[in-house]
Amino acid sequence: VLSPSSRAPPRLSGRSPNSNMMQPMRRQGRASPLLCLSAAILAAALLPGAAVADGVTPSEARLLRDEVKDMFYHAFDGYMQHAFPLDELRPLSCQGEDSLGGYALTLIDSLDTLALLGDKERFAAGVEWVGKNVRFDINKTVSVFETNIRILGGLLSAHLIASDYATGMKIESYDDQLLHLSVDLAQRLLPAFDTPTGIPFGSVNLLYGVDDDESKITSTAGGGTLTLEFGVLSRLTNNTVFEQVAKNSVRGIWARRSKLNLVGAHINVFTGEWTQKDAGIGTSIDSFYEYVLKAYLLFGDEEYLYVFQEAYKAAMHYLHHDPWYIEVNMNSGATVWPLFNSLQAFWPGLQLEMSILPFEHMLPSLASGKNMGSLQKGLILLHPLFRTDKGATRCGLS
Repeated sequence: VLSPSSRAPPRLSGRSPNSNMMQPMRRQGRASPLLCLSAAILAAALLPGAAVADGVTPSEARLLRDEVKDMFYHAFDGYMQHAFPLDELRPLSCQGEDSLGGYALTLIDSLDTLALLGDKERFAAGVEWVGKNVRFDINKTVSVFETNIRILGGLLSAHLIASDYATGMKIESYDDQLLHLSVDLAQRLLPAFDTPTGIPFGSVNLLYGVDDDESKITSTAGGGTLTLEFGVLSRLTNNTVFEQVAKNSVRGIWARRSKLNLVGAHINVFTGEWTQKDAGIGTSIDSFYEYVLKAYLLFGDEEYLYVFQEAYKAAMHYLHHDPWYIEVNMNSGATVWPLFNSLQAFWPGLQLEMSILPFEHMLPSLASGKNMGSLQKGLILLHPLFRTDKGATRCGLS
């Protein structure tokens, strides 16, 4: 899948092989427009009347910001030295593995973060390597959910950043290679959507389509976390099929909500029957809420706003038990799991994004797909930037 002769692009590895991996990499220099935009968003949160976290001073916030930056480079450098071009780093053995498809997943998933940190050299080198070496005509069965959010999302965000002068990261030699890869990949995911409910299978083979023995059970998050990437791709290519299948999937899930306006965790994509009726905001459901809000903010489609408002009201009524959230039966509202789930941690960020809604008339219009600069800025506002999926390790990565 990836060219063995191209295991390491010359400028992607930040240190020599003998350097101390425990020392964080720091970047200095003029901030890019992307960082300026992020700073503007943070500044707006500190305006009079805005909620500010107790006990965190501006200087402490800057230290926390720098700590996050150091953590990213520590993890990224560890991957590049020990695992690239395989998908992920195995933190205990410090070896790489192709865990999700075999296409340098961690590099693709990190490109937009490199850009946001102002690291133009490594961003450009990464884009160039991916454009030359990654391909998807491979006999691999992959997760539709993970491939969408990590690979398709990573390719599209890097494409938008690399092709726009306004980002400060435009690559002069870039010629839409990542967009072409995005189209190829999305077309290979489309067979998963060929179900009676419109909700996709959880996995698909990139060369042969859905396997004969593929499970008909998928998660709510798996079917509800496709709208942003597929919608953006439709606007970039003027091909509506991608956005339509993603929207049909959301409709398929929401049409089967309970009378309480709650959705369960797992559903049969052929019968529409809920096979796990636990409703919550964490495992297997979380990003369903996230994406219906972001899809409205990004595309202006009021159908998504309606779904979000109804789903959010139900979640706050049945799931919120201060100071955290529980899981209940989607039909009765009876408690089935009273403990905190770590995947619920995104919820305060979702609620912060809700603060944009009173000012939605000030957002750029993205529905036409003609204003790519506005689309790119919208993606920066709405795209999740950092993911922490693995535990602590012998390599010092977390």
